[in-house]
Amino acid sequence: MRHNKIVFFFPAFSSQEATAPLGILAVATPLLRAGFRVCLIDSTITPDFQKRVMAEMEDALCLAISLVTGPMIKETVEIARAAKELYPEKPVVLGGWHPSLLPHQTLASPYIDIVVKGQGEEALLEVVRRIEARESMKGVEGVGYKEDGRIVFNKPRALKPISEMPPKAYQLADFDAYERVCGRRWAMYTSSLACPYNCAYCTNDGVYGRKWNALEPEQVAEETSDLATRYNLQLLWVVDDNFLVDRDRAVRIAEGLVRRNSKFEWSIQASTNLVNRLTVDELKLLRRAGLTQVAQGADSGSPKVMRLMNKDFQKLDTIYAAADKLTKAGIRPSFNMIFGFPGEGEPERRESIRLIMDICRKYPGAEFWTNIFTPYPGAPIMERAFELGIDVPTTLEGWVDFFPRYTVLPWLKGKRHREVQTMREYLRIAFNRKPIGVSKKHPVNRLVHDLISYPARARLDHNFYSFPVELWLKNAANRILPPPKSKVDASQLEAEVVSC
Repeated sequence: MRHNKIVFFFPAFSSQEATAPLGILAVATPLLRAGFRVCLIDSTITPDFQKRVMAEMEDALCLAISLVTGPMIKETVEIARAAKELYPEKPVVLGGWHPSLLPHQTLASPYIDIVVKGQGEEALLEVVRRIEARESMKGVEGVGYKEDGRIVFNKPRALKPISEMPPKAYQLADFDAYERVCGRRWAMYTSSLACPYNCAYCTNDGVYGRKWNALEPEQVAEETSDLATRYNLQLLWVVDDNFLVDRDRAVRIAEGLVRRNSKFEWSIQASTNLVNRLTVDELKLLRRAGLTQVAQGADSGSPKVMRLMNKDFQKLDTIYAAADKLTKAGIRPSFNMIFGFPGEGEPERRESIRLIMDICRKYPGAEFWTNIFTPYPGAPIMERAFELGIDVPTTLEGWVDFFPRYTVLPWLKGKRHREVQTMREYLRIAFNRKPIGVSKKHPVNRLVHDLISYPARARLDHNFYSFPVELWLKNAANRILPPPKSKVDASQLEAEVVSC
């Protein structure tokens, strides 16, 4: 009997706001078209997922795992080790951002057999066909493999425009199961690839370069409308790195959705300077088309730090202007902030806090996500890792602890690190958050949160974090009436949102 099944495993990240893994849905389509069977196991929604993976592997060709740097590596390692122990002859294939950015180090792990670097739609199909035919991986572009104890990498595979990529296999997703976890039916969608900018902390250039390319607006409007209708989705998160690079395209997408009378909500990511190229009327058109949120990288309230981040294209006034325009259009402005970037000191950190507090007070509805700078592989700043004293992991497992919530840096550790974490906790409770998932907080927890938000704002205004009685009160309420926890402890791993 021909074994033509591929088992995909998707390890949990750190959120209750789970949905189908876009990368796996992308590489699954060519396999399905070629007659292979695909089994997708997401640990977030699969009880006893390791047992399930091992059972499905019995009649499978291989195990394929997609992951990014950080907590997903923990379950990846556990599953890969178990698979190689039980089925030593069946290859374990890794793809996704982390293996693409650190292919040699990833493949050096004894329980990894093959690495797919970059776009995997065509490469993985070739890999699976070679596995089925029991042939060598020699010559498969974009692939690394082991041969006679040696690590071998073939030449890179040229990137293809997104318009030449097949549609995602959304039919593999169990949206009912994700809704039970999240409380909301939603999915991710990609309409463009890459970003023309090269921020010092960003890994995008290491995978896609900076050549932005996109689907035609009519295709985006048609696909998103069909996707939302077909699976009864309430929200699409358009995960383009910078959706608004082409202003006219964005407007035409909105016009297409309005013509279709689309009812779903959608969110995008864009830089503040590109948001400001649109008029309020154009943004109102996007709002009529269902756009409810624009996530933007403000990243710092300090002009000095923004220059260090290679963000010369952004000024402080563009952050304010974006918040103003989006608010007038009825769209929620969302901003990411990074603390602890190399060169940031206490004065620069205070500038960021003042920016957050000022915008939240001027524009109720705005929100700020906060992280501690995390030096990811492939980011431009990593070229200075040795100079900065960053201890770069030398193994796949070593990257498990790279979490933006609790990152400890050579210049931000000990007392300073604790002070920043306390400050971030006060930012969390100073304002309400609006998560993708349905809030499941007990009414008592919400009441406590509302009561302590006022003294939290006063502390942030005056830079005073000693004797944090409000945090003690919040933690006590959570112990008595604990909120639901994510598959991987979100209190330790995920970025926290601050919203007005």
